[in-house]
Amino acid sequence: MISVGISAYLLPGVNVAGVGPLFWTAIIMGVMNAIIKPILTILTLPITILTFGLFSIILNAILILVVDALVPGFSIDGLLWALIFSLVLSIVSSVVNTVVPH
Repeated sequence: MISVGISAYLLPGVNVAGVGPLFWTAIIMGVMNAIIKPILTILTLPITILTFGLFSIILNAILILVVDALVPGFSIDGLLWALIFSLVLSIVSSVVNTVVPH
């Protein structure tokens, strides 16, 4: 939730309307990454191999756009912002996981 909030704050194309949408965005993204993303990764494996893994970045952006459609109060201004949000979120999550002990 912290990583999603920081990433949304840093990017002008990503808007979160409050703590409630931030919470639900983090929960739904976690569920999608745990359940749906592995299935989609297997189904899109041939194209991922052909693009040397770059399609997995597009897959992340598409999943973020699905979360955008599911969570009221969370909005992304298009596929490019979803792609940038995905990359920034990965970096911010790494930093937060390093700073905050488990």
